[in-house]
Amino acid sequence: MCAMKIVVDSTSDIPAEECQRLGIEMMPLKVHFGEETYLDGVTIGPDNFYDMLEASTVMPTTSQPSPNEFLELYQRILDKEPGAQILSFHLSSEFSGTYQSAVIAKSMLEGEHDITVIDSRSASYGFGAAALLAAELLKGIRIYFLVDTLEYLQRGGRIGKAAALIGGLLNIKPILTIQDGVVAPVDKTRGTKKAMGRILEMLEEEFGRSPVHVGIGWSKYDEHAKELLARVQEKFDVRSVRQVLLGGVIGAHVGPGTSAVFMYKA
Repeated sequence: MCAMKIVVDSTSDIPAEECQRLGIEMMPLKVHFGEETYLDGVTIGPDNFYDMLEASTVMPTTSQPSPNEFLELYQRILDKEPGAQILSFHLSSEFSGTYQSAVIAKSMLEGEHDITVIDSRSASYGFGAAALLAAELLKGIRIYFLVDTLEYLQRGGRIGKAAALIGGLLNIKPILTIQDGVVAPVDKTRGTKKAMGRILEMLEEEFGRSPVHVGIGWSKYDEHAKELLARVQEKFDVRSVRQVLLGGVIGAHVGPGTSAVFMYKA
């Protein structure tokens, strides 16, 4: 798994401080008053805009970012985080050519990149909320999982920082997570039940008694997943549960007998 970045345009009306907090990249549209051009949310904020609108005898116009501007943004993200997945949310294509500019920019990038450009079919916080929720989930979700063996992760080249555990696992159960896009060890215990107990402790440190949503995943054998779910439901204020059988792509790397918990605030 690689890092995921959220991109929006300025019509999402997400406050700048929220973008900064969650690492959301904002692409400004342009506002024109006669010969003067301003970047929405950058060189002209809402207060300035409405003051100028009421004082001006000229009707303002707007324009979308160019494909080259999107290309520069996407390339900057990929240069900083090679292999990053990009989700790019934009104003309805019925209102603006912003979405089309983003699509063209994606096609201009050299090499293969995981970029999804989304025509929100909405405007303002109507799609800003969706982008914000995606960013909150990416930042706030916690993942812990247990594997029966590290063999599959090792064979598939996805073992990441857990490689250091190989060869030293006699009767030891590693607790794994996804950190900075790669598999990483969090802790290790003797036996599955103790590992589950340690996972619950770490989740409690993070979420306390806050309402949470929970996902439980497993590969082929679900007895450990069922026990983990029962213990989670007993300990936390669970508002919803999703149970999933891990598919072939993930299963190819973790192998049978894997159990995982995913938790985020409700």
